[in-house]
Parts: sequence; structure tokens; C-alpha cells
Amino acid sequence: MNVVQGADYRFTIITNKLCRLEYSKTGKFEDRPTQFVQNRDLGEVDYTVKENNGGHLIEIETDSFHLYYDGGKFTASNLYIDAKYNYGTYFSRWHFGEKDKNNLLGTTETLDGIDGAVPLETGIQSKDGFSYIDDTDSFVLLEDEFISRNQQAVDGYYFAYGRDYRQALKDYYRLSGKTPLIPRYALGNWWSRYYKYTQESYLQLMDRFEKEDIPISVSVIDMDWHKTDIPVRFGSAWTGYSWNKDLFPEPEKLLKELHERGKHVTLNVHPAAGIRAFEDSYPAVAERMKLDQNAEEPAIFNFDNPIFRESYFKDVHHPIEDQGVDFWWVDWQQGTSRDKSKIEPLWALNHYHFLDNSKRNHNDGLLLSRYAGPGSHRYPLGFSGDSIITWDSLAFQPYFTATATNIGYTWWSHDIGGHYKGSYDAELSLRWLQFGVFSPINRLHSYDNPFVGKEPWNFPVQIERSMSDFMRLRGKLIPYLDTANYHTSVSGRALIEPMYYQYPDEREAYNFPNQYLFGSEMFVAPITTPTIADIDMSTEDVWLPEGVWYDFFSDLRYQGGTKIKVCRDINSIPVFVKAGGIVPLSGDYMEDPETLPNKIVVHVFPGENNRYSMFEHVGEDIAETIFEYDEKNRQLTYTVNDPKKIVPLDREIEIIIHNAEANQNVLVEGEIIKRLQNTRMSYDTKKEIFRFLPTAFSDSRKFSSYIETLENSAIRAMLTEMCYLIE
Repeated sequence: MNVVQGADYRFTIITNKLCRLEYSKTGKFEDRPTQFVQNRDLGEVDYTVKENNGGHLIEIETDSFHLYYDGGKFTASNLYIDAKYNYGTYFSRWHFGEKDKNNLLGTTETLDGIDGAVPLETGIQSKDGFSYIDDTDSFVLLEDEFISRNQQAVDGYYFAYGRDYRQALKDYYRLSGKTPLIPRYALGNWWSRYYKYTQESYLQLMDRFEKEDIPISVSVIDMDWHKTDIPVRFGSAWTGYSWNKDLFPEPEKLLKELHERGKHVTLNVHPAAGIRAFEDSYPAVAERMKLDQNAEEPAIFNFDNPIFRESYFKDVHHPIEDQGVDFWWVDWQQGTSRDKSKIEPLWALNHYHFLDNSKRNHNDGLLLSRYAGPGSHRYPLGFSGDSIITWDSLAFQPYFTATATNIGYTWWSHDIGGHYKGSYDAELSLRWLQFGVFSPINRLHSYDNPFVGKEPWNFPVQIERSMSDFMRLRGKLIPYLDTANYHTSVSGRALIEPMYYQYPDEREAYNFPNQYLFGSEMFVAPITTPTIADIDMSTEDVWLPEGVWYDFFSDLRYQGGTKIKVCRDINSIPVFVKAGGIVPLSGDYMEDPETLPNKIVVHVFPGENNRYSMFEHVGEDIAETIFEYDEKNRQLTYTVNDPKKIVPLDREIEIIIHNAEANQNVLVEGEIIKRLQNTRMSYDTKKEIFRFLPTAFSDSRKFSSYIETLENSAIRAMLTEMCYLIE
């Protein structure tokens, strides 16, 4: 270990850009893993130490930071660090205790009751090039136990990664533990609703999705799966673990039939009230915990009690899992620990639930629960809370989702379409779903109001068709999503990243907060505003980085290095693929994602050479298919590394090389040019793209009317957005 230590202080140089700062008046320090930090030994580091002023002034220097400490309890006066980056006109100096004013933020526990934006906690990324995370109050966390730690006045971590955001995140995961691979089935569409389904109506609903050729991979049954009509003496009906036989008379049969339909099942639980005497599992719980059954003595929720934890899983949850439940939606809303000597209940629930589910599923575990703080990425997935059905709620979620990567929390699951309040808005439901398809988890959700259900066939026919197509697209995207799933866990690179991860020195990368990278090949700018009546399209401001980009839906080619206001009808959103981009899609979107597809359709967007590895997993077994694209010969070749033989032997790989240039040439030579003779425009023959000047149209209404007569929707969209160039 790279340690500089005195009687009451200790500095650990973890990497050349990461340093642990500790102060303890007693001289006792904590070496065990904590909730946040799991590993502090990341290898040897090249650093120097100097002692001046009779040994009082300590200086520690690496190639990335210079620490100065002048003895005593840490304060802004005696401990400061210079990061060796200079962004702007100021020096990157941090005094202990000061806030990082240009922190790019992280995430927060919940969006419950929020209509629009909410303040976010700090993350590890900052435009200043440095940040700090305080770990002083966290508990020691061993594999199966939370323990009160050695008390220290200070225990924190200083990051000095400049704007190398990806390396910062990678080392963050090395420090705090990796994100587990999530099961492939979680990458498909989820159906969730707070609604009193019956066994018959729920199966009929799943059959209707099948009939409509719409894939659903996860069936969520909200709290009405359990008894809610309970005697008043037992208190709240939110907590329950016994099937409501009035609604679900044969739960084993229900779960069996759902599995036969290729669905994976989760049930919602609110654990706060513990296990009470009306529960089916109560006799077993009471016997294990030595409770007075005659007096109906409850098993009080207490995850600090190992006997309660044992009974909670073995007597309550495991029997229901044995019936066919795959994982749990833990809906903890009951606040925090009132005793600092006890672990926060949400932390304990997340840890023990994920640990238990992983052990029972051969390390392919899953949990849907709330964010509990740094380190929560080890327990995917995150439930962001009950979304309010408004455009403002939708408009905040792309930024919220991408920014959470700054604290390593990359698998958010939102209430896609919104949960409650608001009003019926078919277009809002569609745009939210389109974002959901290009978000980490696409879990459609609502409460029982008849006007907010998300079934596509309940909407006007044009909305229905677009919704259905996007849900099919989500099924097709699973090979691409599982590749990002692998990289998140193994390489420390998230599916969704803010644009500044790829373009850290570009000003515009920070100015378009709702635009984000989606895997290695694409970026997305979801539509979050209603249709503009004059053009019958929605618009979104988009920054196109340098290079050539292709519209994922239309193949239209764009030259980067500019800002535009794109226009999209209800059938698409702004999704751009880089030149040379390789996007593998499943050839059968209706199959259970746990079964690797027999056919892969590989879409190549030309312009640059590229190499792309598609990763697929079944349990802990991994297969890699390496695609290499040669632009000169317009040829894609591939090799398969499959040591565990998980790839279907009869797999077919279809290759589609897109040719957007041909579409552009049609536009160059066609009738549209004649119609635009009165328009001030320029045409770059090298880049094969129009550039309209800001004063392009002397009569924009007349031009808009002409656009509406065009049958080709892709051309219509392109010409319309040319009217709205930002620059």
C-alpha cells in the first residue's frame, strides 16, 4: 500500500489521480471494506513525499496532484491539494471542506412527487478536474454483515482525473466494486401497472401483447398480488406476503404460464411492517423467531437482527420464489435509521436482497429498488419513484439518467409514461416510451386510472403503431444493449454517458444536457416537447460533434461540427450513428431474451473503418463476436469467440451496409433544388450536404406548406429542420 502516515493522519495514494484522506484523533484508522469502498489496493503508484518545517509540512506529489498538509485536524487552512490541470483562468486548487463549484453532479434517491427537475447530489466528475467524496459515516460492509466502523473525524477520497471522465469512472468501480452483469431478460420491455388484475385478466393481457406482436420480457405485478383487505388491528395493508386468492386463486399456475410465455416475474413488496399474524408464512416465522403466536406477536422489521433476516428470506420470500417469482421490487418508502449505530434500512435491503437473489440464480441476480448512496451500483436496478405525468417530468429524465453515470449508477428504471396525476396525453405517452426504448430499462408503468394505461391499442391508431414499433425495436436492440451491459460490468463503461465523456474539451458537450451517448456507436436526443402544429412535428436542439453522422431511422447523412434544431414526426426521435458505426440487432424480437437469437442483423453505417465486439452472456458464460468493417472495400467480416458454446450453432448473421450518400445525391439532383431557387443556401460538395444560412427563407410559411406536400417523411424531416438551424 502507498501510505504516508503520522500519529493522527493517514494519506493513501491509491492511484496517481486518487488519494484517500484520513484524520483520527485516536490514531485508529479503518482498513476494512465500507459501504462505498470495497478495494483500496489498486497497485503501485509513482509519488514523492517531502517533509518541511521540521516535519510539520507534508507534501505528496504525483504527476496529477500535489497535496500540502501542515499538521493538525484537517481544515481549509492546513490541507489543500493542487490538481495539475488548469481549465480557464484559475488554478485547480481545492482546500479541505470547500465545495466543488463546477461539479457535474450525480444522482438522488427518488423522483417521487417531483414535477420537473430536482437537485442532484455531487458525483466524481467535475469541470474543474477534481472532486471529493466523504466516506466518514459509512459502515464497514463485509459479505454478509454491516459493522460499526472505527470512528474517524475524516475519511474521504480525492479524485484528480481532470476531464478523463471514463478513466475516473473505471477507477471508481475498481475502488467501490463493479456493477454486476444484469440478466438479459431485464433489457427487454417490462409491463408494470398498479392495478387490480385478476389471474385471468393478466394472462389475457400478456396474450394480447403476443397477438399484437409486441415483446414483453418482464411481468411486474404490483402490490395487489397480496392481501390488502386485512383486519384493522394489523395496521397498514401496504406490507403483505400472502397471495390474494380472490384475484390470483392459483398463483403457481399463473407463474408457470407466464414462464411458458417467456416472461420473467417480479412482485412489489413494502417491507416496513414486518411479518404479521395474518400472513401464510407467519407460523414458520414465529417458530424460527420464538414469537408468541397466540398473542399474534409480530416479527418487527429489523434487518439488523440476523434471525429476522434469515426468516425473512427462508420462510417468507424463498417459498414464493419457489413458486416462480424471479426477483423482487423492493419499494422502501419509510425513511431512514433513527440510530446512527444502525445501518440504513434501504442499504440493508438492497445488499441482502441482491446477495440472496444472486446466490439463488448462479450470480445472475436482479433487484428493483431505490438508490441509497454511493456504492448502490452494486445492486442493480434502480427504481426512480412515482413519476408525475407531465412533459416537465419527461424533460428532466434524460439528463437525470445520463448524469447518474457520474456516480456510477447506470441502471435506472423509470416509470415510463408516468405513474400518476397529470392528464391523458397520447403524444406524451409515446414520446416517453421512445425515450424508454433508448434508456437503460424500459419499464412501462402507471396507476389504475383508466386514462393513463400504457397499452398501445388504447391510443389513436397512429400513436398505437409507433408505440408498437418502438417496443419491437427494444426487443431488437438487446444484442447491442447486452454488449453495453458487459462493458459496464467488465470495462467500467456505461450504456448511457453524458456527451462530455466522449468530448470533454468541447463546450457544447456540456450545453446539451438531454443529449447522451448510447453505447459506443450512437447518441440520442429524446423528444421531450409536444408537436408544433404548424409543421406537425416536434423539435429538439441537437449538437452534432465533428464527423459524419447518420440518422438511425432514415439513413440521412449529417455533417457534424454544428448545432441544429431537428424536427421529428411521431415515428422517430433523434438517434444518430457515427460513420463506421456497427449496430447488431436481434432477428427475432419476440423470443425470450434469455435465449440467444438464431439470427443477428448487423447494420453498418459507412464512412470510417471500425471494429466492434458484440458480447452476449448466459449466466456467467460469455461469447464475443468481433466485427471489423473495411470502408475501402465496403466489407464487414467477423470472428466468434465462444469457449462455452452458448451461441446457437445454426446462427445466421445478416449484414446491411447502409448507403445514405445515395439518398443525399437524389436530393442534390432532384426537383427540390428547383423549388428552392429563391432560397439563400450553400452546398458543400465535399461533404455532400446543404447548409442553409440563418436568413434562408423569405417566405417560411410558403416553404413549410411545400414541405407538407412531400410524401417522403425522411426528406420532409430533413428539410424542416434546415429551417431551424441554430447557428
